[in-house]
Amino acid sequence: MAKIKTKYVCQSCGYESAKWMGRCPGCNEWNTLVEEFVEEKKAKRGAAFVHSSSRQLKPERLANVVSQEETRVHTNSREFDRVLGGGIVPGSLVLVGGDPGIGKSTILLQVSAHLAHSGKKVLYISGEESLKQTKLRAERLGLPTDDLFVLAETDMLMIERVIDEEQPGFVIIDSIQTVYMDEIQSAPGSVSQVRECTAALMKIAKTRGIAVFIVGHVTKQGSIAGPRLLEHMVDAVLYFEGERHHTFRILRAVKNRFGSTNEIGIFEMKESGLEEVLNPSEIFLEERTAGVSGSTVVASMEGTRTVLVELQALISPTSFGNPRRMATGIDQNRVALLMAVLEKRSGLLLQTQDAYLKAAGGVKLDEPAIDLAICISIASSFRDRPTRPTDVCIGEVGLTGEVRRVSRIEQRVAEAAKLGFTRAIIPKNNMGGWTAPAGIEVVGVGTVDEALQLAIPF
Repeated sequence: MAKIKTKYVCQSCGYESAKWMGRCPGCNEWNTLVEEFVEEKKAKRGAAFVHSSSRQLKPERLANVVSQEETRVHTNSREFDRVLGGGIVPGSLVLVGGDPGIGKSTILLQVSAHLAHSGKKVLYISGEESLKQTKLRAERLGLPTDDLFVLAETDMLMIERVIDEEQPGFVIIDSIQTVYMDEIQSAPGSVSQVRECTAALMKIAKTRGIAVFIVGHVTKQGSIAGPRLLEHMVDAVLYFEGERHHTFRILRAVKNRFGSTNEIGIFEMKESGLEEVLNPSEIFLEERTAGVSGSTVVASMEGTRTVLVELQALISPTSFGNPRRMATGIDQNRVALLMAVLEKRSGLLLQTQDAYLKAAGGVKLDEPAIDLAICISIASSFRDRPTRPTDVCIGEVGLTGEVRRVSRIEQRVAEAAKLGFTRAIIPKNNMGGWTAPAGIEVVGVGTVDEALQLAIPF
């Protein structure tokens, strides 16, 4: 008879312990260890050995393996296809995460309805809504529902049986935290249930060539709930970013085995659902105020796309002994580093100033090419002198005050010229080997001082 043992598993990181502890040693979170039952079964080593020895395995030379391009299925949304790397790859397993109410179920229901309307067989499995609720949401979004198959089920065994009977080409699981296996004693949503159910869905996707999308809940910190193993198992991880009370949503690929990582798609939430934004640079710059200090435009690369974003800085004298450093959409540690560079290399007395920085539009920027624009925004606000509204600044800043080269400079400058900017301040090491488009002046700088004198003249 199989023995039943208990163990305590952290619901945040998957750490296992033989006894309960108030604080998880793996992730230092409090009260996250939950008791789970484990049924141990003795494996028959002899039978397993005979089975494995009967298999004929032979390695092949990599040069002899025949390669073929992955066929992709295009959806009705170009932004969704862009994030996936050009379309849906059959047999792929995609994890979609985001805050509650951000639009995960909405975008997947829209994609499912349009795929079904175009002749593809799609099975939408909802563990959080009934069939009537799903029908009401589809009608509210104005989606075609004649060819879309819907199932309200949470038992993984029943889900697998329905998939075998219906043989769909696409399966959507909403959400993975509601699906469970009877063989596992722990509750739905626990680490063991999420891990085993995802493994079963991965087997279905790979063996049957079905593209599977699973919705994952997120923690308070914004990461996918459950162990990091879940993100390693899937082929692509898509995160929805943005505030629930704002209309714009950003779908970002943080992992993609079939495309570029950090690719983004911009959507706008409306009554009819999520509508794609084909030119996000105009959206991020449409409310920019000209002639105000602390505002600078940077050309940032998000995957293969160039996005022009306004960086805003507000520098004011502090009222306390320790000045405040706050940033939204930008790494706060990077802001502190660049302020130290400005104080040491450019002579700006910022140690008695509070600094507040923001990337307008709710976008998050994390590439080094935004360093120069951050420095110019801070100096512009500190000196209370506005920059030219038709300038765009690109460059990485080192600790010695030098401006270092960045990648894809020609693509960045071309996007700025298309939106009407007349001057681009870039690293001087990026000046050669390419031709600037007509209508924009390209100026190379070697240090932060040169960039400040050029962008904020006295």
